[in-house]
Amino acid sequence: MAKNVYDFAVTQMGGKKTTLADYKGQVMLLVNTASKCGLTPQYEGLEELYKEYKSQGLQVLGFPANEFLAQEPGSNSEIQEFCKMKFGIDFPMFEKVVVKGEGQHPLFNFLTTTRPETTMKPGGSLMEKLKAGGLLTGKPEDIKWNFEKFLINRKGELVGRFSPEIAPQDPILVDAIKKELASN
Repeated sequence: MAKNVYDFAVTQMGGKKTTLADYKGQVMLLVNTASKCGLTPQYEGLEELYKEYKSQGLQVLGFPANEFLAQEPGSNSEIQEFCKMKFGIDFPMFEKVVVKGEGQHPLFNFLTTTRPETTMKPGGSLMEKLKAGGLLTGKPEDIKWNFEKFLINRKGELVGRFSPEIAPQDPILVDAIKKELASN
């Protein structure tokens, strides 16, 4: 089993195939995104994080996914245009992937099995709402919803997993990012 994320193949918006080794030595925040979700405004906060900490070595990487109530139905070009026009997204975006269930991208299988526990927002209610709506399905380690976040250190190791309810500017996430940026 892989020990870090560097060997995983991904495809950038526009079709360029690459691996996460392109980001070696940087801190990465991988996020499964969606354009038609109640959490879609998190794109704005993700872009702010990227702008604020990019010079210190942070890369925010967006991976659109359509597994949760089909909230990312668009084509890759439609998603890219939406992100640019609505939120001015400049951080790297990748082609749509499957993050849960049949056909799950190997990267997201690695992330969810390596770190099955998710840091939850204290007092948060998203998981209760999803459970009440019958929307918590699959294995316990599966991604629960759009905008779940995975923090990767400079060695390519998964060091944090954050609930979709933890917004990009939440001190829980920002402090974890700062800690990794300060590490060599």
